[in-house]
Amino acid sequence: MTDETDQALATVGPRLRSLRQDRGTSLAEVSAVTGISVSTLSRLESGQRRATLELLLPLARAYQVSLDQIVTAPVADPRVRPSSFRRDGMTYYPLNRWPAGLQAYKLVIPAGSSRRVPDPRSHEGYEWLYVLDGRLRLVLAEHDVVLTSGEAAEFDTRVPHWFGAAGPGAVELLSLFGPQGERVHVRAGPVERDGGETPRARSGKS
Repeated sequence: MTDETDQALATVGPRLRSLRQDRGTSLAEVSAVTGISVSTLSRLESGQRRATLELLLPLARAYQVSLDQIVTAPVADPRVRPSSFRRDGMTYYPLNRWPAGLQAYKLVIPAGSSRRVPDPRSHEGYEWLYVLDGRLRLVLAEHDVVLTSGEAAEFDTRVPHWFGAAGPGAVELLSLFGPQGERVHVRAGPVERDGGETPRARSGKS
């Protein structure tokens, strides 16, 4: 048993006692309804007997409550601790644990990286990039733009694309990658520049 499971089961006894007392019933009366011996019920309430589904189901019926009112599911540790890995000259730090759906990464392109020559590729999916630090060069079809700290870009990865360092310094960025058709909703829209020109990257700066 994990610590979280032990902690959840430790609360079962007090909850069973509270449910019984709230209904003004005795251990003998509960025993008569559930078929569970008085000694077992007493040990359950005192924590001397580990709760099992075989015991909890008839008790939930007797008290007319759902199982989750007796047992609270343990809360998983929210911290993400997957190992980093290197690919195509970048270090990936996974920011979520689930293998399906939207994938989140922090990417680091080290200073002096050889990832400077564009090599556009395409594949299924949709990607959103946000630059944390440094200058990122993004090549997307006929577009060739540089994103700086606080700027973001999103694109269909079926379009030939590539990104890398725009200079000799390191670049840190966030990447969200999802299945085809799954897009990130960016609240800030494009801002028109002088002359009516609309930038091709969206900025997260305020």
